[in-house]
Amino acid sequence: MFAIVDIKGVQYKVTENQKLFIPKIKAESGDKITFDKVLMFSNDDKSFDIGTPVLTKKVEATVVDHVKDDKVIVFKKKRRKGYKVKKGHRQQYTQVTIDKIN
Repeated sequence: MFAIVDIKGVQYKVTENQKLFIPKIKAESGDKITFDKVLMFSNDDKSFDIGTPVLTKKVEATVVDHVKDDKVIVFKKKRRKGYKVKKGHRQQYTQVTIDKIN
């Protein structure tokens, strides 16, 4: 059983008891959250329910933790001008566990 869910503009294929990293949301660790933008659902790999645009099903999840991705270095340089800029960025994610798909 799986579902395709739209979370903050990104589509994820989720199954029950799956751990998932999503863009950071405002929730504390241990909070229960519900995603209601279910685009597709399947009990098995042979039959599918496709929403127009969404289904009435819901996906329930639990927030595990807030984490950061690996650092990405941005380095800019213009030769012979003495211009160098070095910046770093770490994207923030929320780790969730999918509890059940209704």
